[in-house]
Amino acid sequence: MRVDTPQSRVVAGFARADITPPVGIYHRMWGAATHDIATGVHRPLTATALSLAPLSGSDNQILLALDHCLLDAAEIANLRAAVSAKLGIAPGAVQIALSHTHGAGWLTRSRSHLPGGDKIGPYFDRVAAVCAEIASTAKSNAKPATILYGTAKCSLAVHRDYWDEVSKQFVCGFNPNGPADDTVTLAKVVADSGSLLGSVVNYACHPTTLAWQNTLISPDYIGAMQEVVERDAGAPCLFLQGASGDLGPREGYVGDTAVADRNGRQLGYAALSGLEAIPTPGMTFEYAGPVVSGATLGTWEHRPLKESELNRQGKWNCRSIVVELPYRIDLPTVSETKANLAKWEAEERDARDPIQKRDAHAMVEQMIRQLARLAAIPEGRSFPLSVELWHLGGAYWVFVPGELYQVFQTALRARFPNRTVIVSTITNGWQPGYIPPAATYGYGIYQEFIAAVAPGSLETLIESIARELRSMSAT
Repeated sequence: MRVDTPQSRVVAGFARADITPPVGIYHRMWGAATHDIATGVHRPLTATALSLAPLSGSDNQILLALDHCLLDAAEIANLRAAVSAKLGIAPGAVQIALSHTHGAGWLTRSRSHLPGGDKIGPYFDRVAAVCAEIASTAKSNAKPATILYGTAKCSLAVHRDYWDEVSKQFVCGFNPNGPADDTVTLAKVVADSGSLLGSVVNYACHPTTLAWQNTLISPDYIGAMQEVVERDAGAPCLFLQGASGDLGPREGYVGDTAVADRNGRQLGYAALSGLEAIPTPGMTFEYAGPVVSGATLGTWEHRPLKESELNRQGKWNCRSIVVELPYRIDLPTVSETKANLAKWEAEERDARDPIQKRDAHAMVEQMIRQLARLAAIPEGRSFPLSVELWHLGGAYWVFVPGELYQVFQTALRARFPNRTVIVSTITNGWQPGYIPPAATYGYGIYQEFIAAVAPGSLETLIESIARELRSMSAT
């Protein structure tokens, strides 16, 4: 009898840079916000690069994790192109994963005409150059290493589709009775010399601790989480946002940065607990037999893996697929959205009550964002969702755009119980937005209301990815 730790044998390197926007930049994210520009910085925003390559061969993948909420497709393309040109690799070999922190604001060049918007373009130009540099540094720092995988549990994330019995509607907030995936998936990257190169924390929870009251640039809970892990480990910690479409922090929508830090420490200490439980590379935990003492004790020992097993950990297979997700038949049109925008603009202009004015302004913001979503999705009957899949030794890494419900990751992990499955959403884009399960449609839930794709899209995506992963394993 033995218990194996999933492992991947690779060449790996990390690098980190500060990408905090300047104070005074456009910062609006929330419809209920009354400010437009950032007044200060809670914690720095960072970019963390992980360079990965097989032990033999020239294939090189760069994973860039950025503390941002949403980036336009053109911005993602600029970042990938900058790294591609610097390293001489294909743009498709560069994965841009966003933490989804709402404390960064919604930065898009299309808002350059708004207060603080003049700083957006120069800022993103600098970020592209910085990302190219740290990607190059990560590749230069790369060493033969083993990625060891483990898990922990954290109760920070809670279900956030709550039925308000008084107003008879679903609201986006803490649902004490809803299911919430508490899994923290961990990757510990250890060089052959024994030194820790870095770690990866993969957890599903919307970074919405800080909301419309907050005027500070912030990574939300991710900043304090990384501080806790890195202080103990002495190496970079890269965060990947899981499938958190229906998950958010128990305590959120506040302006107090101390709450965000407390949430981050909760996740950080959970991650540290899991990282400490991961054994050394190249070992298995095996039953060693009985020892007679006051009782007959069963003993276990860490024993080296066989050479054939170590060779299997070096498996490297990276693949891109496109899954066609049909648009919903009741998707709002541009003309309908513009008419609603005009209506809400008139209500905001004519409102005398401050609450009515605030709510009308929030609806104006919703219509503006709906127009942005409609402009960003391709014409036709379906959305071509690009998915990046890695099969590295004993683990699958899944990189997918958009915001997916937790069942996406729990279903994939149930399909492949003997492998670690890392799920990174808001990666290489945020369109088509939310992808909820079919059962949530028709109830007026916010995520379903603004979803562009039809019921059944999430289920189709799960099946398509599971089928492709099985094919990669058989290759």
